[in-house]
Amino acid sequence: MNILSLITFLPAAGALVILALPKERERAIQAAALISSGLSLILCGALYVLFNRGTSDMQFVERIPWIPSLGAQYFLGVDGLSVPLVILTALMSFVSLIASLNIKVRIKEYFFWFLILETGMSGVFAALDMVLFYVFWEITLVPMYFLIGIWGGPKKEYAAIKFFLYTLTGSVFMLLGILAVYFNTTPHTFDLLTLLQSHAQWSSRFQILVFIAFYLGFAVKVPAFPFHTWLPLAHVEAPTAVSVVLAAVLLKMGVYGIMRISYGMLPLGFSWFLPILIAIAVINIIYGALCAMAQTDMKKMVAYSSINHMGYCLLGIAGLTATGFAGASFEMINHGIITGALFLLVGVIYDRAHTRDISAFGGLAAKLPVYAGLMSLACFASLGLPGLAGFISEFLCFLGAFARWKVCTAVSVIGILVTAAFFLRMLEKVFLGPFNEKWSALTDLDARELCAIVPLAALTIVLGVYPRPALDLMNTTLVHMAGLFK
Repeated sequence: MNILSLITFLPAAGALVILALPKERERAIQAAALISSGLSLILCGALYVLFNRGTSDMQFVERIPWIPSLGAQYFLGVDGLSVPLVILTALMSFVSLIASLNIKVRIKEYFFWFLILETGMSGVFAALDMVLFYVFWEITLVPMYFLIGIWGGPKKEYAAIKFFLYTLTGSVFMLLGILAVYFNTTPHTFDLLTLLQSHAQWSSRFQILVFIAFYLGFAVKVPAFPFHTWLPLAHVEAPTAVSVVLAAVLLKMGVYGIMRISYGMLPLGFSWFLPILIAIAVINIIYGALCAMAQTDMKKMVAYSSINHMGYCLLGIAGLTATGFAGASFEMINHGIITGALFLLVGVIYDRAHTRDISAFGGLAAKLPVYAGLMSLACFASLGLPGLAGFISEFLCFLGAFARWKVCTAVSVIGILVTAAFFLRMLEKVFLGPFNEKWSALTDLDARELCAIVPLAALTIVLGVYPRPALDLMNTTLVHMAGLFK
């Protein structure tokens, strides 16, 4: 069974079914989206069970000639770095589709584009041919452009265009990097596994130039300072479910690219860039947290906190240890789950009150106890409270980076303190104190919202108390990767 192809393309098949349905059949359209994405998620469960944790080799490999004149192949496979991200993509896409059941405008187009987006995201993490990788990478651009530009907020067109232009510009540099390694490898190949073994053919100067090209493509997606300015606007204007997948999955494509390609393929370029990378990591952590502290819009605050958390991933990578890599990989998963829940919860209050202003509320814990409890759990997890998932991954990032970058790691701790400050301030202003009677008509979470949020809350607790099931998936591959750097 070609399980990776099924996981990747079942959502696309659902999108084609939706195209064939009349737009008036809204329930059928929603059912087609949920079934196709749900089947992909079920297969990810099988992938988790069948994955061999004792080897760093690629597994579930599928290889078919695709464009023989170029030597490009349809080549899929996963290892301990990519399999958790494939599973995360399926989970967060399915949760986001549940959250999208309240979409009332142009339902057919919305679910079509969402399923195409899921296919592109899954394909990025499974592709082992550079042309195929680039195709999947670019596939994600168009759905995001329409999902923000049509169903977004007041500045949706500007946000969609800014997202598209930033990401496309980065992608052009990445394409130049792909062509450079293709023409400078003997024999010419787009096979990622072969390219990962070919760096001995390339000079230091060549690796540095190509590293910069790839980094520009990946850094925009992370987003790493100073390429981060598109993110807060895109999050604020995007509909809730699109913000969830943007934070939970699309940002991880950049970090994954740095770990898989920039580090694995271009060690001399990576070594040259390492001091800059650690500086960017520290800036992301502290600057992102400080920007979040300054926000009064809850959604914008969570968006800036994503910049802060992606800084932890870069910090873990810069440590060049198996521990740091494990921290970066686990942080990608935990950030996806926790921040996905935060965006869902912000969306809940916005749907009811039509405002996200932190100072507009007060005392909501008495009126919305379930909502207050889940929001508190997500905030505590995001600020790194021990016993919840965020703590484990952040601790591993700091531990992995400390041996090589003691001062930078110590300075980065400021980010944790600021993160705690802005989340606690938000919880205090929204949920504590006297109740604002203006919101007396607000209702607590309904069944649809609970179905989307409760699984993420449960995972946050489970992975915080017992992270081994996730870390065991990654460990063998990440130990092997750490041993590659000389």
